[in-house]
Amino acid sequence: MIGNSDLAQTFWEHGKAADCPIYDMHGHMGPYHSIYFPRAEPADMVRTMDEAGVRLLIFSHHSALNSPNLANQPSIAAVRAFPDRLRAYCMVNPNYPEQMARDLDAFDSLFPDVYVGFKFLSDYHQIPLTDEAYRPAWEVADRRGLLVLAHTWGGSQYDGEAVVRKVAERYPNVKFLLGHSCHGAWDAAIALANDFPNIYLELTAIFDDRGGIETFVRGAGSDRMLFGTDLPWFDPHQAIGVLLNAGITDEDRHNICHRNAERLLRPIVPGVVGD
Repeated sequence: MIGNSDLAQTFWEHGKAADCPIYDMHGHMGPYHSIYFPRAEPADMVRTMDEAGVRLLIFSHHSALNSPNLANQPSIAAVRAFPDRLRAYCMVNPNYPEQMARDLDAFDSLFPDVYVGFKFLSDYHQIPLTDEAYRPAWEVADRRGLLVLAHTWGGSQYDGEAVVRKVAERYPNVKFLLGHSCHGAWDAAIALANDFPNIYLELTAIFDDRGGIETFVRGAGSDRMLFGTDLPWFDPHQAIGVLLNAGITDEDRHNICHRNAERLLRPIVPGVVGD
């Protein structure tokens, strides 16, 4: 019966499961214009994580996305305040090449105590992932086999499935997390995961689409899927509830919630990622 597995029963009874910690691979932080977030500051977000059994959040602060004068400084401060619960993506904005160069120069001194990789937001910044402006960051990530989380939207000229395919061919060593999994182009996302062993399907916003989880498990396999919520935009309890009620196995749920993330993160942050 859906929602009645052993793991689901543990979550229903206790709100979390000790043997199924959650790694949220797609988060944000801080205020955002025209939207009210009741828990958007680091301490409040950690409180939400505690309630839902989220062991680690990998995030990019809203200021890093949209305020080049602040850049990644709020992300750095948040990780240093909660080093056992948070890690950040270094956000690079190719519209500001001088700031991007400073971020890349500082990366080594902040990896892995703060950063685990990079975040690209090409549809917001309106520069395709394949553009020459992104090349310095892609080359660093490819040379070092780093994580890159990039927004991907079906059909987008900036980060749609055709653009993603070109980037994946060009940088095969990057651990490429498809943020939102080419949203709306599910078959294309599955094809990318099957064609490129370094591509992972990140599930933010997929939880809102009935049948999406099952489609990805059947087509790409649960070992290529990663839990993500866009916290504080979406609550992890909702995403967990979707997983527990999806027509998949508990082994699939363990893969999505923690095993795949642990495999990616353990070489980077072994003292934070659990066994």
